[in-house]
Amino acid sequence: MPTLSEKLKSLGVKIGARDLPPPHRVSEAYSIEQVISGHFLPTSHGEVFAAEQRYDPEYRFGRVGLRPEASLQMIAAWAQEARLAEIDLARFAFLDTETSGLAGGTGVYAFLVGVGRFEGEGFRLAQFFTRDPGEEQAQLAALTDFLKPCEALVTFNGKSFDAPLLNTRYTINGLQSPLPALAHLDLLHLARRLWRDRLPSRRLGELEIHILGAERSEEEVPGWLVPSIYFDYLRTGDARPLKGVFYHNAIDVLAMTALLNHMAQIMAEPLSGTVEHALDLVAIAKLYEMADRFETAAQLFEEGMARNDLPEEHYWATQQQLSFLHKRRKNFAAAIKVWQLAAEGRQIYAHIELAKFYEHRQRDYPEAARWTQAALDLLIAPNASSHERGQWLSDLKHRLARLQRKMK
Repeated sequence: MPTLSEKLKSLGVKIGARDLPPPHRVSEAYSIEQVISGHFLPTSHGEVFAAEQRYDPEYRFGRVGLRPEASLQMIAAWAQEARLAEIDLARFAFLDTETSGLAGGTGVYAFLVGVGRFEGEGFRLAQFFTRDPGEEQAQLAALTDFLKPCEALVTFNGKSFDAPLLNTRYTINGLQSPLPALAHLDLLHLARRLWRDRLPSRRLGELEIHILGAERSEEEVPGWLVPSIYFDYLRTGDARPLKGVFYHNAIDVLAMTALLNHMAQIMAEPLSGTVEHALDLVAIAKLYEMADRFETAAQLFEEGMARNDLPEEHYWATQQQLSFLHKRRKNFAAAIKVWQLAAEGRQIYAHIELAKFYEHRQRDYPEAARWTQAALDLLIAPNASSHERGQWLSDLKHRLARLQRKMK
């Protein structure tokens, strides 16, 4: 008696997926090589589609060129990565990925990797694209080959996203990642330090507009839309929507390259007149202080305070930080000068610092008591905030009582 399988076969019904036709691809005519100018690059693990562009030395991204001319010494000091100041610029790589998902995880991979480096006087940008996940090994091999001359990596949020993702993909594919050996500079963290107080957002697109003076064209697609565009391509074979993704990726690489140039310039020579905004001067001053470059930090704080565009709340905070910088260096003559100016502006902390100085360093108890009483008078005034009273009132009363005992 024939089995059910034999009966189905006799009716022309096939069992299993081996003989099923491939998924219907809507537009075989619009393959990636017909939409994007590029070529198929052979690697040790097969071929991968590569699009390459070269930019001459005169190219400017917005109002900023690509090649940094200033020293990277201060950036290296801030990043605590001395190699960044020593590596030749031709050995820097600028990298950005477009991925199949935004949340990370082992199931997410980079279907497009954009990476650039300086060659000769110009800049070379390469984009390695996987037409399907099976080409990932070839893509990673191509990236490894491109990075062979490089010793430093520049990304934007790459320490948290791009580098860990690529390292995982190398491991999954049984390949060794070249990224851990590179000195890594993540510009997002430095951008937050420089423009946290002036700009509402430190996203790369916002920095392009407000810092670099550039705007993207109508080809741009938002990052959140990129994964769905790629999955649509896998389903239909129509590469036309990917043109905007390639544009988005290329602009990200160019933007971070120009951004490094701008950052290097304002951090290497902040007193040369190139820093337009007072808040930027103050932010750079904080970075110089962190790097123990105290004299320049003090100059930058003073220059920022002298600018008319420094908001009042930042003026008083900057003045306080400058005074503590002088105190930290035991330059009390300079600190007292700042505290006296701040006291004229009714800054309670300045009264307290002067009271501490005269009590503990000068042993001038009457003068210390005078500054303590002046601070208490400010705290009990009707316009004093409850926060200030809670922060200082008890301590000042205790200090004044102690000073009065010492004066007996």
